[in-house]
Amino acid sequence: MAKTDKIRKDAKLNCWNIYILKCSDNSLYTGITTDPGRRLREHNAGNRSAAKYTRARRPVCMVYVEPAVNRSEALRREYQIKQLSSEQKLDLIRRSGLPNPPLD
Repeated sequence: MAKTDKIRKDAKLNCWNIYILKCSDNSLYTGITTDPGRRLREHNAGNRSAAKYTRARRPVCMVYVEPAVNRSEALRREYQIKQLSSEQKLDLIRRSGLPNPPLD
């Protein structure tokens, strides 16, 4: 199963998802969405729907997706992840089960 297939499959289980992107400068960006595939395309398009942070750091790749029960829970988890250090985020990504996340 390809990485994007797993992302899509997990995303369909619930409406809201927390995701982490790896940017071209190796920084990590965390956000929430109802459609991870669409959101990744928006970030890489660099248009107004992309976050200002990622527009200057393209291309980005999705390295982590976690389903949430609702928007409120997604926002809470997003905040928790944003409080983690870079090393803790990388550890979370490695333990996520996504095959071969491009971290190097």
